[in-house]
Amino acid sequence: MTTSSQTAKAAQVTSPDLRRLVASECASLSGSAVSTVALPTLAVLELHASTTQIAALAFLGQLPNAVVALPAGAFSDRYAKRPQMIAADLTAAAGLSTIPAAAFAGVLGIGQLYAVAVVLGITKIVHDAAAISYLPVLVEPHLLQRANSRLGAASSVADSAGSNAGAALVGAVGAARSVLVDVLSYLVSALLVWRIGTPEPVAAPSEGRRSLARDIGEGLRYVVGQPPIRTVIAALSTLSFGLAVMNTYWAYYLLADLHVSPTAFGVIMGVGGAGSLAGALLAPRIASRFGIGPTIIIGFAVSPLAQIPLLLAGPGLRWQIALAGTLAVQLFWATASGTSQRSLRQILCEPRFQGRMQAASTTVTAGARPLAAAAAGALVLVLGVRGTLTIGAVLQIVPVILLLASPVRALRDMPVPPARTAVAPAREGAL
Repeated sequence: MTTSSQTAKAAQVTSPDLRRLVASECASLSGSAVSTVALPTLAVLELHASTTQIAALAFLGQLPNAVVALPAGAFSDRYAKRPQMIAADLTAAAGLSTIPAAAFAGVLGIGQLYAVAVVLGITKIVHDAAAISYLPVLVEPHLLQRANSRLGAASSVADSAGSNAGAALVGAVGAARSVLVDVLSYLVSALLVWRIGTPEPVAAPSEGRRSLARDIGEGLRYVVGQPPIRTVIAALSTLSFGLAVMNTYWAYYLLADLHVSPTAFGVIMGVGGAGSLAGALLAPRIASRFGIGPTIIIGFAVSPLAQIPLLLAGPGLRWQIALAGTLAVQLFWATASGTSQRSLRQILCEPRFQGRMQAASTTVTAGARPLAAAAAGALVLVLGVRGTLTIGAVLQIVPVILLLASPVRALRDMPVPPARTAVAPAREGAL
């Protein structure tokens, strides 16, 4: 490889437009982390919401994942992605700004929080469908692994910083005013995306007028017809189901059964976050050493193994240290594997199906979580908390089997991507 080509590749990974996209994602994520603390606090402490209302708020926030993702993916593949990201950010900012305004006027109610939760859920799906499928426009396929690594590392830092800032802001200025930080973050995100200047190709127009449902069906058939992509998404959905069964009672188990203090619980989560950050930073090196397929499989295989100390744990500091270390290892490999499998799917997927492929993954992965929570609620009545956690851990073995029996197992290097069709740049105003 010549020095000039190395310089060109390095320049592309650190290009101004890629930096703007990463900064945009970090801005919106850090702000959303503030709202993740502020909105439940607002509902519980100021609106005195019941447990049923809190559950409804959480459900409505997740509902768009199962309902909106597929149409959002099809829409992303039809039109220029950058205007969709900007529109989603501005809509989210507008929806959130109604909360401090209503609180100042003394008319804020739980119904408004419900509405804002739905708006935020929809705008996040629309933004993410466009943003994830926009990354391959900014970098060449062989650089996607490094670009996803940078994006994952920056997002980990932003999420952690936003959560800590949210807790501090809620205590200092109140939950309603804290939401203004998230409003500002969405405006910053929209500005950064607006400044991206890389032209975006758009798929060639199809003959006749196509319905959105037909585009969705075409995208699903494409995903099903691609064995590596299909297998990775199936593995993600089954892993998500098993983790969601455990996560339903994970915090309760630590706090109530293992008598972990809130402070120790926060430390355990913080150590896990550090593991996630390290996994994102080192993902390209890990994939280079072990191979892309083994890296993905190891990440999935570590997850059920990491649950063994949790199921054997008892009260005490030694077990808390063990749980923190295990969580850090689990999230390290989960993030390294996640960066690798996302890059693999982006490389293998034809450009005109990028949005729909990502949407299919979001739908089946996020759609598994409410079903898993319901299953966990039924299992706990029969098996208790520890037994339910055990079932969730055992279910996480299934995706490992799927991957070991698939073409992913044999992958050492990133495959050659499908040829990109030369098409005209998308019209920025096309919505």
